[in-house]
Amino acid sequence: MEETVLIVEDEADINRLLARILEGEGYRVLQAFSGTEARLLMERETPDLILLDLMLPGMSGEEFLRGLREELGSEAPVIVISARNSLDDKVSLLKGGADDYMTKPFEPEEVAARVQAGLRRSGKRVKEKKELSCRKLKLFPELRTVTLDGEEVALTAHEFDILYLFMRNPEKVYSRELLYEQVWQGGYYGENNTVNVHVSNIRRKLKAIDPEEYIQTVYGIGFKLKI
Repeated sequence: MEETVLIVEDEADINRLLARILEGEGYRVLQAFSGTEARLLMERETPDLILLDLMLPGMSGEEFLRGLREELGSEAPVIVISARNSLDDKVSLLKGGADDYMTKPFEPEEVAARVQAGLRRSGKRVKEKKELSCRKLKLFPELRTVTLDGEEVALTAHEFDILYLFMRNPEKVYSRELLYEQVWQGGYYGENNTVNVHVSNIRRKLKAIDPEEYIQTVYGIGFKLKI
């Protein structure tokens, strides 16, 4: 059974973006655009996790969270996503019943990772997609293996991680900076050629099996999966 995530966010564009991210990860999504609407949804739905904005019309995020814990007695994990980033806000919300706190703007990968971690901490089963595919290319996240036209492709750990990001988010263009931060978990200072070398190595290994292009260069921006 798929996990259900309730998004409580009054800005329609952000609400829809979060919904697309989570639906792409295989979650069932409920959307509310105010604290009051979310409270009404909670009377007939039992989400496994809640993404909560604070600056909501009518009932604020803090009020919704307090009612969730004290009146409804819900133990569903709550991840606050807010533009407010002061330490006092974070400490207050975490003491008030939130399980995690993210600041805007956010990256889709961070949202997906935080939701997965929140569900894991709550004891919910977290499903990983068994297979990602693009034409003849298949990637198996749990096995950390890649095949092209049925033949296994020998990738290094970083090469696998780069290709995994491309295949997990096939519409997204990744800048060199973002790839470096996501894969190497460090700051990017512009002069490092590491990302280019690894992308070139992936291309070379894929072309040794299939001459078709699987990684597209978006000039001036970065790279993406060619679908």
